[in-house]
Amino acid sequence: MLLARAIHFDESDRNVFHSPARTGEWAISGGFEFSNWSEADLVGKARQAFANGWLGIETFGRATFVAVTRIEQAEFDALAEALARHFMEVYGAPSIEAALPVATEELRHMAELCADHAPNTVLTVRRELTEAGVREEYRFIEASEAGLEQFAIHAMPDE
Repeated sequence: MLLARAIHFDESDRNVFHSPARTGEWAISGGFEFSNWSEADLVGKARQAFANGWLGIETFGRATFVAVTRIEQAEFDALAEALARHFMEVYGAPSIEAALPVATEELRHMAELCADHAPNTVLTVRRELTEAGVREEYRFIEASEAGLEQFAIHAMPDE
């Protein structure tokens, strides 16, 4: 099965999100966080999180980019439980039993996004508020087939 991990090409996420996701943590869209938002909520770093932030499942911070990676079923199940606990603690879900199916569905949605892409494919998300609620669009950037030698300059010491 495939899922996605937060990646960083530079330090910009530290500057644009209130709480950046940790590099390498599993991530999902996390659009549910914005389900009750209005234009008035879209200011500053909150706007950036809304506009293009993936949700890390360990820190519940945001990342601009994620990359497709293989995940084992046991890891998937542990993430579902962690997300279900988050739903209880932050959103008031009544029990782990009530929250677990919703958490699992969020993870399955992310797995479906990743399913047709090779490992290391980079994903971005773009959100907007519409009359019907939050609309998400995804972009997939396939991993380059180029080898490192095409970019690196190899120097030989003077003999």
